[in-house]
Amino acid sequence: MRPRLLVSGAATRIDGPLLFLRRTLNVGLNHAVAVHGGDGRIRLGRIAAIDDEFLTVELLEASAGLALEDSVVHFYLEPLHFGLGPGILGRVYDGVGRVIDGGPPIPIARNFRIEGLPLNPVARARPRDFIETGVSAVDLMNSLVRGQKLPIFSAGGLPHDRIAVEIANHARLRGAAERDFAIVFAGIGVPHTSAEYFRRSFESSGALERAALFLNLASDSSTQRLLTPRFALTAAEYLAFVEGKHVLVILTDMTNYCEALREVSGAKGEVPGRKGFPGYLYSDLATLYERAGCVHGLPGTLTQLSILTMPSDDIGHPIPDLTGYITEGQIVLSREIDRAGIYPPISVLPSLSRLMKDGTGSGYTDPDHPALSSQLYASYAKAVQARVLASVVGEEGLSDIDRNYLDFGARFEQELVRQTGARTLEASMAIGWRLLCSLPKTELSRLSDAQCALHIEAQS
Repeated sequence: MRPRLLVSGAATRIDGPLLFLRRTLNVGLNHAVAVHGGDGRIRLGRIAAIDDEFLTVELLEASAGLALEDSVVHFYLEPLHFGLGPGILGRVYDGVGRVIDGGPPIPIARNFRIEGLPLNPVARARPRDFIETGVSAVDLMNSLVRGQKLPIFSAGGLPHDRIAVEIANHARLRGAAERDFAIVFAGIGVPHTSAEYFRRSFESSGALERAALFLNLASDSSTQRLLTPRFALTAAEYLAFVEGKHVLVILTDMTNYCEALREVSGAKGEVPGRKGFPGYLYSDLATLYERAGCVHGLPGTLTQLSILTMPSDDIGHPIPDLTGYITEGQIVLSREIDRAGIYPPISVLPSLSRLMKDGTGSGYTDPDHPALSSQLYASYAKAVQARVLASVVGEEGLSDIDRNYLDFGARFEQELVRQTGARTLEASMAIGWRLLCSLPKTELSRLSDAQCALHIEAQS
């Protein structure tokens, strides 16, 4: 992009990452700007608010050292774009799409608006096909479907970063060639140690060859944090809808994004809503989550796996609450399970994948997969009930069947949920069938007689 208008002496105030200007030109919301400071630095930004007298510019760089009287603002009269082309995989970028791995710039074939293009709902195809993550509690119990948006609800101190990296390393679309599947990974507001962990993990495992890694550090400006998922999703849309790949986008941590949105909103003087977040938090998150999906006539697809940490472990907090309304389910991590030494600490009962039924079963995974998942869920729910009862009356006061369920629940967590490496779906199903063998056949009401005869009675 080349600047079309130039203004000097219009800056009136600097407040953190925000630059306030007198309005002397007819410009539009979200138009890109470049601020040339007296210190010789050029700071990119975008117009965040407009009224009759003033413009508010969100700077993507730190404003330290920027003097009002020396600032010259270049207006581009168009929104921020991201130049993309072949060769974007295998590279590491900062939060606004600049290469930071020491290699050459990527060749630009086309420029894309970072807000994405509006997608006609009629053009959307229903998400289908199973994406294997290597995590049993996800693949077997709450399957991820190609084109789905499925968040992970975590909490401070839980190993969601490790889970994200392992899913990125092992995720695959069954039946598709490896070259047709790509990963876009965005670390949003992460500490330097986490960023280095992501980079080293991708490089050492070889997953970086099929991935584009975006790293926005906690030390970067909050305004840059608002753009990181948009740059990452723009790259994913290019890979999916231009190059025809099936792309899995992993965004971590969306709570950092929302906190930055609250900070910038407060600096702009906007009226706060629930817990201080702006009233448009829902619609803002929707502009990110709704960029996932399948499009009729296009071979590529975009699947989202976003991770957020629940403040104070509160699943009713606005961030997880609104995320749950927009997305198609959630994977919930449990602090209690983590304290028991079980990794990954996924709590199966509150977790849900609303599109699981559309990507599993005959023609997708295994004909018996849905029934096995349903039976394991029902049996584990009874095991949790038995634990509650045992805490009241003691294990000695339980009936034989309740003690049976108590044993089943412990084995379910230790043998199925707990794992030390990636598992195939077939390996996860084999563990599930083995666990159900410990229950009386009369308790297996979710299975048909044929399934019991084939998988349960054959092992007994």
